[in-house]
Amino acid sequence: MRKTLVEEIGMEQIDHEFLRDNALSLLATGRDAISSANIIEEIRANFIHKEENWFIISRVENLNKLVYLHGALCEALRLFPPIPFEYKSAVKSDILPSGDRVNTNTMVIYCQYAMGRVEQTWGEYCLEFKPQRWISEKERKIHIPSYKFIAFQAGPRSCLGKNISFVQMKIIAIALLWNFQFEVAKGNNVSPCLSVVLDMKHGLKVKVTKRGIIN
Repeated sequence: MRKTLVEEIGMEQIDHEFLRDNALSLLATGRDAISSANIIEEIRANFIHKEENWFIISRVENLNKLVYLHGALCEALRLFPPIPFEYKSAVKSDILPSGDRVNTNTMVIYCQYAMGRVEQTWGEYCLEFKPQRWISEKERKIHIPSYKFIAFQAGPRSCLGKNISFVQMKIIAIALLWNFQFEVAKGNNVSPCLSVVLDMKHGLKVKVTKRGIIN
């Protein structure tokens, strides 16, 4: 990114604070994945080869073929966004779609955790984990506007690391799910911790076993 900026505007014109903030944004995104038999079948169909280093030699473009995995990740982010709440400050007075007036420098706080569970927006089964809501009848990814799915914010404030985050999550999910099987342990006390980032206070205990899959 720095090289591109130097080529386009020259070293003397670079805003180093802007560059730092965007670099941190790229590094800080993308965590957590969900397991499913459908995901395993997708991996088998699109990635597995006889070569020992089958994943290394696979093309990143193949990640786009993992439709169910993409749906599972989006659904996880809808229900459990890494940043559970955000705030914006109005540069000048404006009127929201609801009709409410926002004055200059007014801070508006919104909860992404709650907005991902609104029945009016996500339908009757808004509290259920359904990767299928992101998949069309033709088994293709459904595009949902960023102003509805706001885990990566929207508009000019959209997260620069969105695509990189999905690549990272899919690669990690493939590596883990193809080699291991995860079973949630009984007696977990799952509760969120008080933090800007949505984390579990006590973590999540799981039983991990080596997955025996014949290519």
